Amino acid sequence: MSPKKDAQKSSGFTAEEKAAMKERAKEMKAEARASRNREEGEKAILGAINAMKEPDRSMGKRIHEIVTAAAPDLMPKTWYGMPAYADKDGKVICFFQAAGKFNVRYATFGFQPDAKLDDGNMWAASFALIKLTAAEEKKIAALVKKAVG
Repeated sequence: MSPKKDAQKSSGFTAEEKAAMKERAKEMKAEARASRNREEGEKAILGAINAMKEPDRSMGKRIHEIVTAAAPDLMPKTWYGMPAYADKDGKVICFFQAAGKFNVRYATFGFQPDAKLDDGNMWAASFALIKLTAAEEKKIAALVKKAVG
């Protein structure tokens, strides 16, 4: 095996995962330098969405509209280079991950542990998205509202 392949195997991370970690490091540095405001967050999210390829771009735009309408108090921001929405303490509540980010067959809309979605001993924390119809949009809006409690 070549040294390059050995290095890739030993690191355990794909090129896409490494790029996402670099994006997150940049985001954390920006957050440490200045407090984020809604305008900065909107600009960051729209930049991330506009950089996506279709159909992720259209889905990301629609998800952004749904989340901001369902939970206007959540702060838009990027998280690992993807659109995310945080509570007043800066904790990410929900996020959108484009299928193209890691070259997978579906996009993901997910929730972090601070989302108030607990339902017994087991509940869904993320959802695969291939297409958004009115039914999925309604479910997402309801979940986001529940997540912020």
